Order: sequence, then structure tokens, then C-alpha cells
Amino acid sequence: MAEAGTFGVTVVLAETAVQRVVSLQVAEGTTAWQAVQLTGLLDERDDLVMPRLALAIFGKQVDNERVLEAGDRVEILRPLPQDPKLRRRQLAREGGAMGQPTGDRKKSG
Repeated sequence: MAEAGTFGVTVVLAETAVQRVVSLQVAEGTTAWQAVQLTGLLDERDDLVMPRLALAIFGKQVDNERVLEAGDRVEILRPLPQDPKLRRRQLAREGGAMGQPTGDRKKSG
């Protein structure tokens, strides 16, 4: 049962192999970044630090200081391993396409 002045939110961190979801009760006025800190999801992660991370609520990127509302789903957005535009250009040079397994690419020659 929620205390007066508190409400529930969810914080999500999607990893390559697993999605970690933490539900918690926060006080009115809690920001998206404060909610992330409350979960402890990033406590032992040297690879996931600000300012390399971004936050979203239901898929829409928001400022870290965005004040949360009841039921918000805060998503921790990890940095992309490679710029998608550069990756598409590289794949085009190699005769491949995004989403195509590496072994299926045509060999030029």
C-alpha cells in the first residue's frame, strides 16, 4: 500500500540477454534520474555512467530532471555500440544489410 504523497513507477534496463525491471514507490517530485538511482541498477556498472546514458519514459527521451507521474515507465537508454548511419555505410560497402546475419553477406569479387 502506497503512503500518502507516493506513487508507483517502473525503471527498466534492457541488456543484451536480459531485461531488468524494478517497480518502486517514489515521492511526489521525484525525477527520472532519482528513480534510476533508487533502483541500484547502475551501482556496480562502470560502463553505464552519466553522461553516456539517456532516459526515456514510454520510449520518448526525456531530461534527467523530468518529474515523474504515477505509472511512468523510466527506460535507461544505453549508448549505441556504433553509429547506425556509419554501420549502414559499412554494411553497404561489404554487400550486406542491417539485420542480415554476417554469414549471409555476398562476397564481392
